[in-house]
Amino acid sequence: MNTYHGNLTEHAYLLIRDRILRGELPFGTGLSRRALAEDFGISIVPVGDALQRLENDGLVESRPRVGTRVRIPTPKAIRGHYILREALESQAARIFAEKASPNEREEIKQLASQLDEHYTLLATTEGATEPAFQSHTLHMRFHMRIAECTGCDELCQAVEKNQVLVFNWLYDTSLGNQQQPPPGWHRELAEALVSGDPEAADAAMRRHTRFRMEEVLQRMEPYFSFTEARLGVFPKRPRRRTAPKAATARKSRKSLAAALESPK
Repeated sequence: MNTYHGNLTEHAYLLIRDRILRGELPFGTGLSRRALAEDFGISIVPVGDALQRLENDGLVESRPRVGTRVRIPTPKAIRGHYILREALESQAARIFAEKASPNEREEIKQLASQLDEHYTLLATTEGATEPAFQSHTLHMRFHMRIAECTGCDELCQAVEKNQVLVFNWLYDTSLGNQQQPPPGWHRELAEALVSGDPEAADAAMRRHTRFRMEEVLQRMEPYFSFTEARLGVFPKRPRRRTAPKAATARKSRKSLAAALESPK
């Protein structure tokens, strides 16, 4: 892939991903390569590559010769996301508590305070999507920074690759305003992280990552009942009607016999 093509793919990837995360493309929305390419003013090829990346991320799904849509996660996938998030981030919390520098600990406390302030703003700004988007941006930054401070590149890559925070962000944004976390929710977590006690940090992170899982599942219930017909995104292609093999064989034998019996 040349650099120019690569830049266009990255551009399309970020634009589509941003629209999904902001809730502008809800669950089940059909994604036309041609329409997106025209909208972005680029060719279909980088848009197709971008959609493939998004499918690898788990944000979209597609079927050959049928179409692509924003993914509707199953209850099993959502629970799996929360299990994976808890495993990754509780380990990050333990390592952070053990080895984070004084500056890193202070940084996490400041990020936690900023995040709680944004959630407070979100709770008092009814119907505003931008403060919510900003809060989710801070949320991702806060949790990714904890992982980065462990000094373990593999752990950071696992968090990013599995899009743990992005999925949480996606659910919140697409489902609208949900119950806000308790006051000081992230400050409380930060205090456990900077305490120097790995067990306390682990326990606090597990409580944190389990928050609202059942609420998300409940709010997603209408999507779980969507059928292919109702979505109208993945219509079943009618099968071509063909005669049974036995009947076709008999017809062929009769035609051959008639041809042999006919006068030459």
